[in-house]
Amino acid sequence: MNVLMLISDDLNSWLLENPERYVGRVIAPNLKALAQSGVNFKYAYTSAPVCSPSRTAFFSGVAPWKSGIYNNAQSISTSTALNQDAVLSLAGLFRKSGYATFGYGKITHGWDQKQHWDDHVGHKRDPAPPGAPLAGLSRGEQDWGKIHLTEDQMNDTLGANKAIAVLEEQHDKPFFLAYGSFNPHMPWYVPQKYFDMYPLDQIVLPELKEDDLEDLPPLAKAVSDGLGSFADKVIRSGKHKEAVQAYLATTTYVDTQFGRVLDALEKSPYKDNTIVVFLTDHGFHLGEKHHWQKTTLWEEGTHTLLMFRAPGVTQAGGVSERFVSLLDIYPTLAELCELSPPATIDGRSLVPLLKDPMAPWESTAITGLCDKSKTDLAYVSIRHELGRYTRYGSDEEEFYDTSKDPHEWTNEISNPKYATIVKKLRTLVPSFEETAQPVPSALTAERRKTQNERKKSKKGETKTERSK
Repeated sequence: MNVLMLISDDLNSWLLENPERYVGRVIAPNLKALAQSGVNFKYAYTSAPVCSPSRTAFFSGVAPWKSGIYNNAQSISTSTALNQDAVLSLAGLFRKSGYATFGYGKITHGWDQKQHWDDHVGHKRDPAPPGAPLAGLSRGEQDWGKIHLTEDQMNDTLGANKAIAVLEEQHDKPFFLAYGSFNPHMPWYVPQKYFDMYPLDQIVLPELKEDDLEDLPPLAKAVSDGLGSFADKVIRSGKHKEAVQAYLATTTYVDTQFGRVLDALEKSPYKDNTIVVFLTDHGFHLGEKHHWQKTTLWEEGTHTLLMFRAPGVTQAGGVSERFVSLLDIYPTLAELCELSPPATIDGRSLVPLLKDPMAPWESTAITGLCDKSKTDLAYVSIRHELGRYTRYGSDEEEFYDTSKDPHEWTNEISNPKYATIVKKLRTLVPSFEETAQPVPSALTAERRKTQNERKKSKKGETKTERSK
């Protein structure tokens, strides 16, 4: 079996059309068709709601609470769990098993065993249009508007072209092909035609609650960014609909690129022996909980898309309502392709759910995060049929009865009605085998001194070489 792995950055779950959370229109015919062609996991969750730790986890198979990697700023090179010889990337497993491996666009972020790719071209951001910021609210990535490039010149389009070229080639051995889009990561710069698909008078905004933060513990309020955040800036400026329009426009652009790759597979001789898996690395806030983008432990930040189509295993139209993790992807692909994964991986194979989407399953949906200023203080959230339980540090907690409160508006942690459920969910919190890794700026003085000495030594060697 070949593998086609498709990964989208920052794409939330709106296109699942769950009326409990969002009732707006999302134009994504290709991804919706893919979901219908195999098994769509309605409740899939990231192991970390940030790009680098999420991708590091599902591509290495090592959970954040073992690697200590929870945010983008951390130093992955210092993670004992990730730097042991036994750890093997997903691409590495396939290459060592005789597969040709190809990777284009945003697949990993910060952790990768680059020697395990036969051909690999990483992601690049498209340049900002002249006159940016176009939305006029913030400099940097928090912007949106019409791009100055043609669609053919955009980097996600070029990445799709490379994936399509692999599918059009003749291969003498099985392949593992991964294609990842940078979009809809901010800034949202796409051709005008995608904006035109979403007239502003038809935009449906996510439902918000003004006093949403009042029943949260202090650390949770800090995670939300709170009042005065960029989310509030967007809402109070009257540009909330414009922002949602831009996000949806970029979503449709991304769907178009994945559709091109899926069409190429359909036209290729590999369509009947290629496993397709599509996922998003985490969720995305568009104002909910007074927050914008990701890095939270609520549904908006943790809920992801996950779809599998495996010839001979899945049946069209399958929908699983079991609570699963992106960590489960590694062992699933290994089992489907009859490969032996390393003992270091976490997660559980989803093959039983691919065969029977409603088979018995104990939730594997656990998400970790760490305090931005105190990297040794880890947070964890358990998503379960019983609801969502979240613990910040050692004693601040949240619990939501998601069957009655899908928006997670009412923190029931102190409600005696849920005491038994909360007690059970507390037992599911994983043991933290390794504390969060330090960010480079938090290096000790001794290590800084050692690094400076090494730099001086290298400079000296360079000068000596030049003199020779």
